[in-house]
Amino acid sequence: MSKVIGTAVNRKDGYAKVTGTATYSAEHDVPGLVHGVVVTSTIAKGRIKAIDTREAEKAPGVTAVFTHKNAPKVFKPSNNFMTSKIYEARLPLSDDQIHYAGQIIGLVVADTFERARYAAHLVKVEYDAQKPTIEAKNAVFKEAPPQMGEEFKFVKGDVAAGMAGAATKLEATYTTSTELHAPMEPHAIIAQWQGTDALTVYEPSQFVALSQRTYAELFGLPSEKVRIIIPYLGGAFGSKAFPWPHGILAAAAARQIKRPLKVVLSRRQVTANAGHRSETEQTVRLAAAADGMLSAIAHEVKSSTSPVETFTEPCTSVTPAMYTAPNLLLNQELAVMNIGTPTFMRAPGEAPGMWALESAMDELAWALKLDPIALRLKNEAKEHQRKGLPFSAKHFADCLRVGAERFGWKDRPEPRSLTRDGKLIGWGMAAATFPGFRGKTSAKVRLLPDGSVHVLTSGNDMGTGSYTVVAITAAETLGVPVEKVRVEMGDSQLPDGGLAGGSQMTASLVPTVMKACQDILKTANCTTGTEACAALQKSGRAAIEASASSAPGDETKKWAFQSWGAHFCEVTVDEEIGRLRVTRWVSVMDVGRIINTKAAASQVRGGVIMGIGQALMEECHFDPNTGYPVVYDLATYHFPAHADTPRIDVAFVGEPDLNFNPAGVRGVGEIGITGVSAAIANAVHHATGKRLRSLPLTPDKLIA
Repeated sequence: MSKVIGTAVNRKDGYAKVTGTATYSAEHDVPGLVHGVVVTSTIAKGRIKAIDTREAEKAPGVTAVFTHKNAPKVFKPSNNFMTSKIYEARLPLSDDQIHYAGQIIGLVVADTFERARYAAHLVKVEYDAQKPTIEAKNAVFKEAPPQMGEEFKFVKGDVAAGMAGAATKLEATYTTSTELHAPMEPHAIIAQWQGTDALTVYEPSQFVALSQRTYAELFGLPSEKVRIIIPYLGGAFGSKAFPWPHGILAAAAARQIKRPLKVVLSRRQVTANAGHRSETEQTVRLAAAADGMLSAIAHEVKSSTSPVETFTEPCTSVTPAMYTAPNLLLNQELAVMNIGTPTFMRAPGEAPGMWALESAMDELAWALKLDPIALRLKNEAKEHQRKGLPFSAKHFADCLRVGAERFGWKDRPEPRSLTRDGKLIGWGMAAATFPGFRGKTSAKVRLLPDGSVHVLTSGNDMGTGSYTVVAITAAETLGVPVEKVRVEMGDSQLPDGGLAGGSQMTASLVPTVMKACQDILKTANCTTGTEACAALQKSGRAAIEASASSAPGDETKKWAFQSWGAHFCEVTVDEEIGRLRVTRWVSVMDVGRIINTKAAASQVRGGVIMGIGQALMEECHFDPNTGYPVVYDLATYHFPAHADTPRIDVAFVGEPDLNFNPAGVRGVGEIGITGVSAAIANAVHHATGKRLRSLPLTPDKLIA
């Protein structure tokens, strides 16, 4: 029997990616391809008074120019997360209204990219401009509408009463800046029609089957007439789950011109047109007895959305899971601003929500003169306070204990007492958490006479290691070497592999692949893949194959599923120049069974690095006059490089969560970023005595 689950396995897709043989969406070789460049608005609010495309149409190589005056036909999809979903409810080129700077107002098609780009600059637009709302201080905030069927407002007990009798009270406001996904692979599409009733799309998609259904609805086709092909994604972080306007427009234009069409957004266009994490303002109020027992928690949030889509950054989702109090108040407000549409970004809600909550808990610990770990242990929730369900396989206390031991937390000195090379040293910690999600998936497994195994599913690998996890699962279940397993993913003609988002791909696919492999052994009446292969060779058949599906059951009515963790970090602060560096890091995670230790640790490290970016440098400002993002490429949007990142020690604790799925595995992709920024800010307070409540923690804030 091959025991590979829980070992360190090299990535199945690693060689193709490092050698450049992996084919990304814009790299497919399609005969007769033409190129499109989008034309975008230079104002943030108003209407198009006139648009002149005559010069662009006469430019060399130009095939077509599309505007709202001759927009190709597209149908409105149901847009409900089940049958279809698009990022912006307003379809591209649907009218002459401008809702944000950078909004797509046209598409120029030519025989080369360079000619299309040149001609796009020849389109002349005259606007009736109105004053946009760009800054949150000028916005009107209202109670956020329900999102994905759940109300944001939640009240338990009486927070005012819980505050009134408390020995210690804290009220603080924490802010975060707009953050960009900034994936290495820009958003791109190749749309190719076979006649007028069959469409092939090469486009990065985190949910291949839903993308197929969405394009089918957009063009009035049966789903089987749409094929999505995307074996590799160059990063997504939530920004490549559904079609954006440029993809919808490209597919519509390709049908009209009867040529395969490629559209690749520039970095500046990605910044304006392909989502971001909304800035937030969060007010946290805590009340506690002298021994640290919480009597009340209030968490109130403001975030922004665009006029063309409603999306609320759900920061309060973490609060009822983390710490228990008899009195609890959650509320979110939303303002419509003339900016591009915000959307899901790694740990949407949890990342900024834990920044505020874990910063506040640290502040309260100092006020009570308690160790921050002791305060968290005293108040950890045994059940989810919104769901009223106990947590399954929770080992949060172990995360704190093991992390403290590995970091040496017991030797923490007094604030402003530790220096090194003329710099202040600070230690900080924070908790981490993320829900356990699982979706419905399907897969097919084939055992071949040469002993190799072929696994097929449309589920995608956006860089998280799904190819390898699927191969490990098949190898373990069938008892064959992992090298003998070939995995095919990212094609809508394969069984529906679900969503690569919400840290659910592993938790969703592993039980399905296990089941299919077990069915192969049952069919062969064997206990191992080796025996089944021998039986197959004797039978003269080409293969033994099995298809399987799995989905959540009634376990969600009995348990609340959540992953847990703890971060510990050391920082150095040079107060003279405001230089802050992270010099040491320990993360301990409870995420159920680990399938691939190498990939799991890498995912946590990636989350921590992304959290360091959130804490120290990531921010996107919008010009208050034009509404355009001031940052527009990977040079002006700052994120951590190797020199900004310490060695990150990662450990795992806990047990398989067999209540969650038969494999006992939960996701690990997003939890790593949660709590990171708070741990760093808490370390800064320990080093300097200064409490910083606004991200990022830039030098000007450290000097002030």
